Amino acid sequence: MAQEPAPAAQAPIVAFDFDGTITTKDSFTTFLKWRAGPVRWWLGCLQLVPAALAYLVHRDRGRIKAAAVSVYLRGVPHDRLQADADRFAELFAAKLFRPDALATWRRWQERGARMVIVTASPDIVVSPFGHGLGADLVLGTQLSYDAENRVLGAFSGPNCRGPEKVVRLHEVFGPDLRLAAAYGDTSGDTEMLAIADEPGFKVFTAKP
Repeated sequence: MAQEPAPAAQAPIVAFDFDGTITTKDSFTTFLKWRAGPVRWWLGCLQLVPAALAYLVHRDRGRIKAAAVSVYLRGVPHDRLQADADRFAELFAAKLFRPDALATWRRWQERGARMVIVTASPDIVVSPFGHGLGADLVLGTQLSYDAENRVLGAFSGPNCRGPEKVVRLHEVFGPDLRLAAAYGDTSGDTEMLAIADEPGFKVFTAKP
């Protein structure tokens, strides 16, 4: 007699970092460059020089990312940004995704796992990719919006990196969460990998 599928609450939970793990490079930087166009991109880079110099001292990736949000996205309506993110995913998924990461993702899906992307990139940019992959959830850095739903140029919470990835997972799945597997490629994934039965660090290397 065939065994009944496990209820969703009992299904294994698998977490993937996004940039550098599923993709070959940083999706948010690629998105900003694509959206801005060559001239606006380089003008923005000049505006970011002070933030880049400050980064050499504080080494806070969240601060320099917030500065990029302010330069390139401040004042953009949420609906417009969402539409741009959807279009970006349509155009760039095939160019960014690692085939071996996709193969592992699909193997876990076939086993009935709940698939979660946990990323330091803004969730609004990564969510369309997650939708295309059939992800159950995308947890990412959240942008802040004003009363008219326009980007303020800051985050509404912490940069979703390092310990914050586990904090976000615990908020959804509870404090006793144990991941069946987790995959990442930087020190920003260390804490997430530590709560996985099968931690995978830099295991994906294939290019599109």
